[in-house]
Amino acid sequence: MFNKTKLQDGVHLYIRKTEQFKTVNVTIKWKVPLDQQKASERTVLANVMENSTKQYPTMSSMRKALDELYGTVLFTDVSKRSSQHIVSLYTECVNDEFFAGEDIFKQLWQLIRSVVFDPNVTNKAFDPDVTDREKRNVRDRIRSIYDDKTRFAQKRMLEIMRPNHPASISAYGTEEAVSQITKESLYTTYEDMINNDLIDIYVVGDVDEKYIIEQIKQFLPFTARDAEEQLDLPEVKVSDSVNTIREQQDMKQGKLHLGFHTPVSFHHPDYHKMQITNGIFGGFAHSKLFMNVREKESMAYYANSAFASHYGIVYVTAGIDADLEEKAVKLILEQLTSLQNGESTEVELNQTIALLENSILSANDSARSQIEIYDQYKELDENFTADRLIEKWESVTLEDIKDMANTVQLEIVYLLSGKEDVSE
Repeated sequence: MFNKTKLQDGVHLYIRKTEQFKTVNVTIKWKVPLDQQKASERTVLANVMENSTKQYPTMSSMRKALDELYGTVLFTDVSKRSSQHIVSLYTECVNDEFFAGEDIFKQLWQLIRSVVFDPNVTNKAFDPDVTDREKRNVRDRIRSIYDDKTRFAQKRMLEIMRPNHPASISAYGTEEAVSQITKESLYTTYEDMINNDLIDIYVVGDVDEKYIIEQIKQFLPFTARDAEEQLDLPEVKVSDSVNTIREQQDMKQGKLHLGFHTPVSFHHPDYHKMQITNGIFGGFAHSKLFMNVREKESMAYYANSAFASHYGIVYVTAGIDADLEEKAVKLILEQLTSLQNGESTEVELNQTIALLENSILSANDSARSQIEIYDQYKELDENFTADRLIEKWESVTLEDIKDMANTVQLEIVYLLSGKEDVSE
């Protein structure tokens, strides 16, 4: 359980005191409404902040500072959830108790303060060399999706299925938006993020809560801001007709992606039932897609499904020979139809619940996973625990699976194939 402390309006601290780990994890999350330009700016900014500060202007000086703090880990990442863009700063250091008299925590807070409040800035502009280097790194990361045909096909399907919608906007932004970033615009973004974003700070470890709160107030003096969790999404009108799209690239294996709409999303009371339904449909190795499409019929190199709960989307991905598209789609839809007809079994239900339980309990072995899971589920319940979610999963019935499957509606069939695989 995390204990919540309000540091300022829009700035909250969550501490989980536990003897489970020999290290202490500190994570800071900045959250803002998601759009392409902000995502691009904030991704480059996260890289710049991770690799240089005024005190440590080079990557090597930053690495040296971390090494001298007994191998402290510090890195940033970006993500999205619903209509929010999230910049996360992760740190992990050894617990003070192993180095009596050295005050590791104080040195950690000083380092974080340097990263957050004392960036490598002159005259309201970031260092131009560092800015250009990190712009190149982000562009390379965005371009890398073209080499991963499964990710590319998924990106294209979502762009067609939900154009200009948070579901299809990349947390990294776009190459075009990155190219427009300047050292001055990056500083404007930095000021906006530090002063206006919703901020959640997490600390997990065997810590003195009062001491941690005092240290954070001293070293991380975030000011009050008018910021709230962004949960609203643009309204989506789902067509009754299925959109079929075929695109081609120089590649061998066909990538078949099917997108389905469901009114059941993360904040829906039946969210946990849809998690189980997706698990039986294609979420695990015992699922209907894996057992029937891949194993029994050998129709696909792989076949699975996922529930993008924040967007009310269930999608299926399968690697196929492109000339088998029609047969593969038919077989995939037959698996959904069997769920809709109530043809799931107690064995499938129990195996799915057991695997979901195992996944969330194993995540508890990592402090960072604890933070990520709580940060998501506290949107439903700030008293969230894994046990409460497991209780909900264990209450799901076969009739619930049938009901959930009948909410799922096919919207799009997308095939990415080689140029010689599909006749025009």
